[in-house]
Amino acid sequence: MLYEILRGESFTLTRAIVEILTMLFIIFFILPLHEFAHALAAHKLGDDTAKNSGRLTLNPIVSFDMVGSILLLLIGFGWAKPVPINPRNFRKPKRDTALTAFAGPLSNLIAALVGMIIYYAIYAALHYEPLIPSIFFGYYVEINIALAVFNLIPLPPLDGSKILGAFLTDRAISNYYRYQNIIILIVLVILFTG
Repeated sequence: MLYEILRGESFTLTRAIVEILTMLFIIFFILPLHEFAHALAAHKLGDDTAKNSGRLTLNPIVSFDMVGSILLLLIGFGWAKPVPINPRNFRKPKRDTALTAFAGPLSNLIAALVGMIIYYAIYAALHYEPLIPSIFFGYYVEINIALAVFNLIPLPPLDGSKILGAFLTDRAISNYYRYQNIIILIVLVILFTG
């Protein structure tokens, strides 16, 4: 996002302002929503760790992570402060950990769907494609889908690794976490070398 602007890609002042405002909206509303979804799912499944830590809230200050927010502004990808959970408090630890992990990406997919519905409602009402809502909702939907998909990658500490854990034996989980650093390194090498 700012990276594209600094490189001069499709730069217009309007586009730059709307992109930055979209990123700020994501930082202060969508990232907290993702973490709130984890906290709410954990609470509903029997773990009050997040609630007792004051994390069962949509308050953006509670979820704010400086590094994740700066990266979101610079490269269009970032994160919030993770919600604490304690799987021992769940009735079915493997299943409930996976459901709690899935709640975050699901919230991003729902947010993307709501954004698309609002955009198409605006488009249908006006009978033309207004520039500012087009830019805002385009990035809003794109980033929410990217956050959902990225978080579903089964690498620690991403949500996908916790979902995968529900389908592995205890021994397989142990081996998976033992070799997680090697797995992450291999994936990073593949990603950055093409």
